[in-house]
Amino acid sequence: MTKIEELYQSDDWKTEKHVPVLEIKEKDEGYLVKASVGKEIAHPNTTEHHIRWIELYFHPEGEKFPYQLGKFEFNSHGESTEGPDTSTVYTEPKVKAFFKTEKHGTIVANSYCNIHGLWTNEKDIE
Repeated sequence: MTKIEELYQSDDWKTEKHVPVLEIKEKDEGYLVKASVGKEIAHPNTTEHHIRWIELYFHPEGEKFPYQLGKFEFNSHGESTEGPDTSTVYTEPKVKAFFKTEKHGTIVANSYCNIHGLWTNEKDIE
């Protein structure tokens, strides 16, 4: 039986366009988290090939379970009643989330490409 963690792929986001990129800044006694896909190498954003969603989690050091910060869906990829890639509306896989914590831990970003599956990346906060 395949375990869920075996389905997630990861790599260096500078060489692999599917890996979520995390940028984290301390701000107003909390953290501003930016996540995107395709920062260094653009990811296609077409009806046939696109990023469907990004999820963000915070896993506090020493705790068993992470907290879901948000799940962001991207639903417009150029499709319309006229057919694939005929609309001028394309959502980009870029999100921001703000949260507060007094704990150290790890931010985890997961993304889903409709053709190439699940991808993950993480970054520690001190």
